[in-house]
Amino acid sequence: MTQPARILLCDDDAAIRTVVAQALRREGHMVQSVATLGQLRAQLRAEAPDVLVTDVVLPDGDGLEHATALAAEMPDLPVIVLSAQNTLTTAVRATEAGAFDYLPKPFDLDTLALAVRGALARRRRGPDEAPVDSIDASLPLIGRSAAMQDVYRVIARVVATDLTVLVTGESGTGKELVARAIHDLGRRARAPFIALNMAAIPRELIEAELFGHERGAFTGAAQRSAGKFEQAAGGTLFLDEIGDMPMDAQTRLLRVLQSGEFTSVGGARVIRADVRIVAATNKTLAAQVQSGQFREDLFYRLNVVPIALPPLRERRQDVALLARHFLDRAGQEGLPRKTLSAEALALLEAHDWPGNVRELENLMRRLAVLGRDTTIEAGELRGALGEGGLRPPAVDIDLHEAVRGWLRRIAREEPVTLENGTLYDRLIADVERPLIEAMLDRHGNNQLRAAKAMGLNRNTLRKRLDDLGIDPALRPYQNER
Repeated sequence: MTQPARILLCDDDAAIRTVVAQALRREGHMVQSVATLGQLRAQLRAEAPDVLVTDVVLPDGDGLEHATALAAEMPDLPVIVLSAQNTLTTAVRATEAGAFDYLPKPFDLDTLALAVRGALARRRRGPDEAPVDSIDASLPLIGRSAAMQDVYRVIARVVATDLTVLVTGESGTGKELVARAIHDLGRRARAPFIALNMAAIPRELIEAELFGHERGAFTGAAQRSAGKFEQAAGGTLFLDEIGDMPMDAQTRLLRVLQSGEFTSVGGARVIRADVRIVAATNKTLAAQVQSGQFREDLFYRLNVVPIALPPLRERRQDVALLARHFLDRAGQEGLPRKTLSAEALALLEAHDWPGNVRELENLMRRLAVLGRDTTIEAGELRGALGEGGLRPPAVDIDLHEAVRGWLRRIAREEPVTLENGTLYDRLIADVERPLIEAMLDRHGNNQLRAAKAMGLNRNTLRKRLDDLGIDPALRPYQNER
């Protein structure tokens, strides 16, 4: 009979300790729970567990720093890190510390159970590789949503390798930022990062851009020129818009990826290709393979580690964080320092962002320059939305699903709201405010017409305006008729 695994859990939150311990015991494991680093060290001296599950921020120290020391003292002990500090920095620090896995809070118990099973399997067969060297880098990616946590975890695991990465996502989602993060956090960080946009190069010049050319190789080639593969030697070559690469260039690239060697255009000398490849596209390469526009064998060569970036509309909880970040950066660059009111932030989060993060950044910089006051109010933002720089949010959404999504976000980000008796009033206010404001906009702030459109009498509307703190005389409006 197989002996149950011994799991040591360290978290200062009693509720988390209880829930996690119960879930792992249902999996057949023995669980010992502690709340501090001191208790953790004492338990480790008393009995070595099979797997350690630990939080990062503990009352008496940093769980990741302790995990780093443990990796040296107990290299066979798999460590699973839990953290509410859901950033790329934390994910990378966990990987640097030699952690087997990193789970951002709130996490799914089934995911944790699966991680523990994987850690036990790894312990039985031995560690796969040593942890990466310590990295100190400025991290460009912003976001704490669950979708971005998935991205961070993949980046953290891939930086210690030279595996080819394919980044997919809509325009403006930050594909080059991901490529740069992989380079800056990896072992090639001191070598060049070279980017080439396939869509911006005439098709007849792509091979010369990639592989270089010799003097006289074609009309206008007055001297030898090194290509991007040579320029990126020892570093990372980022091939953006790879879906726009012509078929003949695809064949040449495939040959280089297979052999690791190439010759320049018009040259005979074989050159070793010492680069890491990160490719990106906003197209569906699998569909292009089916239509004959992209080589299937090249697709599989590139798609070794896929990273799919979510559009901004699918991670609305990151909008406020990103907006503040862009305003702060604008201030650091010498532009007027601005902040956003709560109403303006709500308006930003409601928008669909067809241009994704790039569109949000451009809007924040524009408002930093053109904004009248130090605080950007909802009225000013509505004016920017009406200038044609942004499209209004889509209206073809199901209200029932929108409310369910709102409740899921509240449960994830503000669980206390579900228990403190304010949920109903808050939901009604959050639905009622945009309804009233939209009707006032539609009817030029005429309260009588707005009330009639909503099936209310004027006195009822006035009371709701007072309750919600809406003063029609002070608000601009967008006429939607």
